[in-house]
Amino acid sequence: MTKTLVTAGDRRIQRTTLPNGLTVLTERMEHLRSISMGVWVKTGSRDERAEVNGISHFVEHMVFKGTKNRTAQRIAREMDSLGGNLDAFTGKETVCFNVKVLDEHLEPSLDVLSDLVLNPIFAGEDIQREQGVILEEIKMDEDNPDYLVHETFMQNFWKDHPLGKPILGTKDTVRSFDHATLSDFYGGHFRGGNLVITAAGNLQHERLLDLILQRFEGLAGGETALEAATPEPRSRIVLKQKKALEQVQLVMGVPAPKIADPSRYCGFLLNTVLGGGMSSRLFQKVREERGMAYSIGSELNSFRDTGTLCVYAGTSKANVSQVIRLTIEEFRRLKTEPVPEEELQRAKDQLKGNILLGLESSSSRMSNLARQEMYFDHFFSTQEIVENIERVTVEDVQLMAQSLFTTEAVAVTVLGNLPGLKVTRDQLVC
Repeated sequence: MTKTLVTAGDRRIQRTTLPNGLTVLTERMEHLRSISMGVWVKTGSRDERAEVNGISHFVEHMVFKGTKNRTAQRIAREMDSLGGNLDAFTGKETVCFNVKVLDEHLEPSLDVLSDLVLNPIFAGEDIQREQGVILEEIKMDEDNPDYLVHETFMQNFWKDHPLGKPILGTKDTVRSFDHATLSDFYGGHFRGGNLVITAAGNLQHERLLDLILQRFEGLAGGETALEAATPEPRSRIVLKQKKALEQVQLVMGVPAPKIADPSRYCGFLLNTVLGGGMSSRLFQKVREERGMAYSIGSELNSFRDTGTLCVYAGTSKANVSQVIRLTIEEFRRLKTEPVPEEELQRAKDQLKGNILLGLESSSSRMSNLARQEMYFDHFFSTQEIVENIERVTVEDVQLMAQSLFTTEAVAVTVLGNLPGLKVTRDQLVC
């Protein structure tokens, strides 16, 4: 067993690796009364084979349906009796099962959490029932235009690559899941080397480690192979007809750096200036000055080997061409005109506030530990984060804009009642 005291400025982080490869990370926050814990699987939907697309998300649901020791009802009652919150989510590159409780309930909450992760039974009748639930979830998302336009964009941007596949899977793949399929997937992914347990709050590392050893020491070791191929982005123009919508939904995006790229802070600031808040260029120009959209903004999505910077807007069909033109103008202006120092400093202050305020709860620290372990193999102090943000220059932002915003790179997806609407590459000249 390997134990390490991690130095990260004002952060009190300890790290232990069990013989089976499972990593345990804790951060002590003794001024709190809460503890947040998460069991993280280091693979997600992008690491699934095409024929079982959606299985990570399905397994995430199924562990709550009963274990060798607890029924679904007992799981719910035990957590309610602790006054805690038990939850889970599936992403493109991870699955997380997490709990937040008062510090006095550390042991019973870990007992429930570990039981979910280690002892699911995947009963046949529960599988059939959950297939119905997730098929309804797929329908619900298809009825959500904001979700649907982003999903359509990703599927076309990374066409034929697992990163572009939906996290929920498809109706056909979900219907195909059975006990044998789930058990095979579970056995291959829920292994010591593929799991990280993180915890933050008013806790002692050694106490938590003893409790984890009692429950996870017998877990098989080994790691799960990750999706090796980096996806090739495709700058397609896609118009998807959906008559029932009152608005047209628009996503415009370009490839962006991977999550651990040294230039990531520059990317954060470029995104903040472009569309990261109410004072951003797109929000001010498209919504405040022109009144063409209620929702308008940009978002940086990063993964282990690639990323996207996307602009989203909901507007009327008559304004689509204008919104595209105004967005391209801002791409072009970021390339040709240095961002004024005052505007960049405002973006830095906004970004620092967003990041540092987001680290004030035990749950956010717990998640932050997992991300830094899985992607960076380094734990950043708040001072390091501030220094990295402040280090970005006007020239850095302009060079990144010149690198990202090229005519050939821009991909567009438009969703809505679209007869007569055209979007051409000539409209995307940066």
